[in-house]
Amino acid sequence: MLPANYPRHARRTLLAVASLALPLAAAPALAGPEDFGPGPLITEYGQIADVDLTTALPEGATFKVAFDTATGSEEGSLNRTLTSAARFLNMHVANGVEAENLHLAIVIHGGAVDDVASATAAGNADLVATLLEHGVRVIVCGQSAAYYDVSREDLLPGVEMALSAMTAHALLQQDEYTLNPF
Repeated sequence: MLPANYPRHARRTLLAVASLALPLAAAPALAGPEDFGPGPLITEYGQIADVDLTTALPEGATFKVAFDTATGSEEGSLNRTLTSAARFLNMHVANGVEAENLHLAIVIHGGAVDDVASATAAGNADLVATLLEHGVRVIVCGQSAAYYDVSREDLLPGVEMALSAMTAHALLQQDEYTLNPF
């Protein structure tokens, strides 16, 4: 309790500061990297954290999601979008969505083409093979492939070649795929 002779503006300021600090004191600790672990479907890639959901996923939920990447991986690392697709599968299976109800496609263009070309895929080759084994479509922009002098025969086994990334996305959208904005 503040003394009665405490200036009114100072009391208001203290009250405002206290009201801002209260939610922070009550907020749960955030998850850190140590809270992520293997998912139930693809244990090698796409680590996930447990989330205390306020809204459960609908029973029988089906997802048709397209991912897009033009950013290639840095040397010695995995393509971030490819690992995000693995994480998407793991998160949803861990939360009750049947694996057969998850339909993903990854459209690759620009410098990311190297991440799915046999000669330059490096560590991404196993990740791509694993995603393909789980029904994920990996589609390369033919225009980007031509620009980077990558032929269809240069692609990892199972990777598709489209006329362009724009064409691939248009066709996926006609097939009711939504675009993942991340």
